[in-house]
Amino acid sequence: MRAFTRTFSIAGPAAAALAAVALAATPAAAATTLSAGHVDVVDADWDGADLHLHVHDEVTNTEYAPADVTLSVPAKAKVANPGYGFLGTGSQVWLLPADEATANARGVLFPGISTEHLTTGVFIGDKVKFTLTGATRNGASTDDFSIYAGSGTRWYDSDPATTSYKARDFGVATHNHANWAFEEAGTYKLTFKVEGTVNGTVESATETYTVVVS
Repeated sequence: MRAFTRTFSIAGPAAAALAAVALAATPAAAATTLSAGHVDVVDADWDGADLHLHVHDEVTNTEYAPADVTLSVPAKAKVANPGYGFLGTGSQVWLLPADEATANARGVLFPGISTEHLTTGVFIGDKVKFTLTGATRNGASTDDFSIYAGSGTRWYDSDPATTSYKARDFGVATHNHANWAFEEAGTYKLTFKVEGTVNGTVESATETYTVVVS
């Protein structure tokens, strides 16, 4: 998790203004469960020396270390299986939708992948790559998780039998949404890595996210 300790030595109105900026993104307590609202689940940050991944709750403007958060996908996230082959043969899937109005109407998470905190001119090509490096359900490797856009355009697929749909490039300073689908109930551990090249050096960060589907 990023360090949130800041020291102010300026007095008066200038100090107050700086303090307000510093506290704009509030550090979060551990063991937090998020179950609804706009949350950038995989959110990249560059502190000038290292890449970081965190979870950003857009509703409260709060940043969390992934290890401190459980993402909840309740039964009301279930929808009829849209019939894409990679979603299996079950009649229903748990879906966190790409549309915010739909997510809010169902009372479920509206999950994003964000590079908003990365500025242009730092990373070669002004892009970074997010890779799904691992996925388990109840402790075992799983093919029950995917992220897709539009009419079944896969971004990620946890199927261990294929190396496809594991990595995707995103431009810096962007905010990206797609459908997050889970085919079975259980506790998922999803590991993502972000990497980009800075001054000829590949920088990266890896974090594991916990998602409870019920």
